[in-house]
Amino acid sequence: MTLPPLSIFVPTFFLVSLTPGMCMTLSLTLGMTIGVRRTFWMMYGELVGVGLVAGASVIGAAAIMLNYPAIFILLKIIGGLYLGWLGLQLWLSRGKLALDLDGAPGLEDSPRQLALQGFVTAVANPKGWAFFIALLPPFIDQQRPLVPQLVLLLGIILTIEFTSLVLYASGGRTLGRNLLKSGNVRFVNRVAGTLMAGVGFWLALG
Repeated sequence: MTLPPLSIFVPTFFLVSLTPGMCMTLSLTLGMTIGVRRTFWMMYGELVGVGLVAGASVIGAAAIMLNYPAIFILLKIIGGLYLGWLGLQLWLSRGKLALDLDGAPGLEDSPRQLALQGFVTAVANPKGWAFFIALLPPFIDQQRPLVPQLVLLLGIILTIEFTSLVLYASGGRTLGRNLLKSGNVRFVNRVAGTLMAGVGFWLALG
């Protein structure tokens, strides 16, 4: 991956990661109830899950790219349009985004249960799979080896995701009162939505 694609990918994923979703809301809740130190167990499981989902998305797309280049181009266009649609949904969210924890396992506080909860929350979220499948493959350079690109992408993703989780967990009630206010969430959503839609149309037309 070259510098220009990275300069697009990094800020887009950072803002999307920072937007309140299931994992960030869970991190905020646990940070408030059991403390940041114990919440790290949940973060560990969540990062393993995110890495698994992202890695599977890249490897699957690379296999299609190498064996069926025409299908990959079609998926690239569909993925770009999907990202544009997600960006529009962020604009229309009216201050809400995936704050619903329905279907998530009950809050538990042992290290093993916390790690499992973070892992399940990341892996069992279909929106996460759809997002990574749409976002990551177009950033793969067909002329370069896959493994170094995969390592770089996963390193960036996990670093940004961990940073966001820590911000939510350590912010506690202050972050809950401020960022989760409708007006502030709406602002973050619209910035992230604009970037996501821009990346989507760039990928679809590129």
